[in-house]
Amino acid sequence: MDNIVLELKDLHTHFFTDNGEIPAVDGVSFDLKKGEVVGVVGESGSGKSVTSLSVMQLIPNPPGKIVGGEILFKGENLANASEKRMRKIRGNEISMIFQEPMTSLDPVFTIGNQLIEAIRFHQKISKKQARQRAIHMLELVGIPRADEIVDEYPHQLSGGMRQRVMIAMSMSLNPEVLIADEPTTALDVTIQAQILDLMRNLNQEQGTSILLITHDLGVVSEMCDRVVVMYSGQVVEEGTVREIIKDPQHPYTKGLIRSLPNLYKKEQKLYSIPGTVMKPSTEYVGCRFASRCEFAFDRCFNENPDLYELNHQRKSRCFLHDEEKEVGEFVDTNTRS
Repeated sequence: MDNIVLELKDLHTHFFTDNGEIPAVDGVSFDLKKGEVVGVVGESGSGKSVTSLSVMQLIPNPPGKIVGGEILFKGENLANASEKRMRKIRGNEISMIFQEPMTSLDPVFTIGNQLIEAIRFHQKISKKQARQRAIHMLELVGIPRADEIVDEYPHQLSGGMRQRVMIAMSMSLNPEVLIADEPTTALDVTIQAQILDLMRNLNQEQGTSILLITHDLGVVSEMCDRVVVMYSGQVVEEGTVREIIKDPQHPYTKGLIRSLPNLYKKEQKLYSIPGTVMKPSTEYVGCRFASRCEFAFDRCFNENPDLYELNHQRKSRCFLHDEEKEVGEFVDTNTRS
């Protein structure tokens, strides 16, 4: 337990709207160990980004609010932390790479100004020293002509370059935890590979713990040690990358794996999970995935299953793992092609 740097315990984040109270994150629990890369996967609307924004205390209030649970960073509960305390933690100890760098970088300030401001806010160094560090960080993330780029504006850079700037900004203070929210979205394949290599090197060389938010299982299999699968605001499965990819236990995870293209099959029709992610509601009864699940039975529509512990690392939220059911029934029926 001593090597756990970030732990979420029964986290609840709700949005209060004209249409009622919406539980975007509904009882999420998982941890992140020192030097570990954990992937959080799921369809759009599953609560991945809201979970990461909750950790950073960046949920807009109103309408959003953390209504329950704990966010423990090295034992300190950030769910109750003041804004003054969070300003010291953000960037310095926990950094975040946002999904779209163009909306995260201020268009009226140069790249250098924004990097220098972030560095000097947390460290008592001169502007000249901060500029030198900014240039060094740009060089570290593979940006050519860093001494010139530092004086350019965000719109003058490509999408891949802007994403590298965001990584440089997030890593400039050597944070213990890096949260990356879809860091390769909208980037071409070559740039995606470069960004992932960069994040992997930062993790291996500096021991930074990374929470990787993504819907791309290919990225997960390449980057992560463990995987947390989310659906409709809840964790439905958790395990190592090998366990999740080779032997998924929850019907939703099985559907995600089946939807991946197979390079060895020609003219294949890609599998698609029927239906869409249900709208979160405090009044919903039963398993969130029941209406889309081919294995659902009566109990699934009347009760919400707990997160069953299959072993010390493996968890799955499904009644098919109930000790009253035969394990063989679940395994055999899911091996059908």
